[in-house]
Amino acid sequence: MKKIVIFLSLSFFCQFALFAQIDTAAKYGTTITAADLKKHLTIIASDEFEGRETGTEGQRKAAAYIENQFKQMGLNSAVALNGYQQMYPLYQDSISSELTVNKKKAVYGTDYICSAASSENGTSKATKIIFVGYGIDDTNYSDYTSIDIKGKIVVFFLGEPKKEGKYFIAASGRYSKWTYPGLAAKLATAKAKGAVGAFVINSTQETFNQSFVDNSKKTNFYFPHKNEGKPVNYAQLSHAYAKSIIGNNFDTLLKQAKASLVFTTNWLTESKVKVQFNYTKFRTTVNASNVIGIVEGSDKKDEYVFCTAHYDHLGKHDGKIYYGADDDGSGTCGVIEMAEAFAKAKAAGHGPRRTIVFMTVSGEEKGLWGSEYYSDHPVFPLEKTTVDLNTDMVGRVDTERKTGDTLNYVYVIGHNKLSSDLPGINEGANDKYTQLVLDYKFDDPADKERIYYRSDHYNFARKGVPVLFFYDGMLKADYHKPTDTVDKINFKLYEKRVRMIFYTAWEIANREDMLKRDIPLTEGSR
Repeated sequence: MKKIVIFLSLSFFCQFALFAQIDTAAKYGTTITAADLKKHLTIIASDEFEGRETGTEGQRKAAAYIENQFKQMGLNSAVALNGYQQMYPLYQDSISSELTVNKKKAVYGTDYICSAASSENGTSKATKIIFVGYGIDDTNYSDYTSIDIKGKIVVFFLGEPKKEGKYFIAASGRYSKWTYPGLAAKLATAKAKGAVGAFVINSTQETFNQSFVDNSKKTNFYFPHKNEGKPVNYAQLSHAYAKSIIGNNFDTLLKQAKASLVFTTNWLTESKVKVQFNYTKFRTTVNASNVIGIVEGSDKKDEYVFCTAHYDHLGKHDGKIYYGADDDGSGTCGVIEMAEAFAKAKAAGHGPRRTIVFMTVSGEEKGLWGSEYYSDHPVFPLEKTTVDLNTDMVGRVDTERKTGDTLNYVYVIGHNKLSSDLPGINEGANDKYTQLVLDYKFDDPADKERIYYRSDHYNFARKGVPVLFFYDGMLKADYHKPTDTVDKINFKLYEKRVRMIFYTAWEIANREDMLKRDIPLTEGSR
């Protein structure tokens, strides 16, 4: 009889404890309100912050605002940082150059331009130039068959040839781009084969306007990636200057390039021309930052739950501010509100078992810079980071969503990746508290937008940390436009989504075990 009484008592106690835990989560979840979200978002997406472009004063003002909120809430800073901001470097390069051909100095901006982004310090000399068509060396087509370019300057046109109206290369038009694998791939090929420099001709750009000339001399701020190979230095030539070097054959070559024809080998295979490049590069360094605040856990404080969003946007251009209210002011303010809710719970004696790390990153719009820097320089061990819950655009409605409840959904990305624990926890929290439609559309392997690879959670995922990414799908209306403003936000739906993410974080922070890592990461590129 005693055993039965004890069993019933334990059962009642466990049910009461579970009810109390649920009640506690609901109590603090409801402190996340539309009014508070709007208060923060109206500041984050204001004129004062000028679109929060990474590396600018607007971004630094936004970082200071977020840091101040974390301080006021009582969040701790990470000991390893000696503050709330994790700084990382950005570079901006400018160059001066001199090009002489047969001892005659070329005029920058009239005869040629070069790129501060692609040129390196040094001098390149050659006594021969050699024409290599489009400068392509690919499985299906090569301009380098039986050609020796060692120690020479190569000359090639941008673009690639066609046969019967179709590109030779499987990925149509891939070598027509200025970015990799276009010009960069051609320059890398030339260097690998021994060229000391390159003359590049754009068949559609006869001369250079002043804006183009000015922009060529200085880069935008960029993130210093590891193991970047140095390309061969190059100069883009105006048509008139190219003709002065190549001769009358240039007109025929230009006509063929415009028509994407294959060049015959009897045109300008090699010429004796004395060429010298001189490049001098100057580098400026500025710091951008990730803002990090923590609510320390109790018995599992050495395990970590991350709640992330990016606070940067596109800045101010041509006199217009790109406010980024939804992208990603909404995620940023959601993180601030979740931080406050957890801080209140902690202050009242209901803190999480695991440490919650609230991190807003910069550089996302530039290429996931801030989260890449964090994942390569983690403040907390990634092997002890149980999850990253990333929030990037949760304040609006997808204008392309034509079926289902358009005012009661959120896209969830990553539910079937890395951890089989994730969907059950997220769906359970949603079913209990918010009853949103969780749409897994973007977890389709055939997703053309490749959303899984396009926000900061991916830099956690590539390191093996389970992730969920919450997103409203607003890729059409106002996306990356100055019209992404606070007045377009659906605050009732926004509040509901952020609460759901909070409840998911609460459950993961307080469960007994870390999330399983039982699904291999499928590699992809963003």
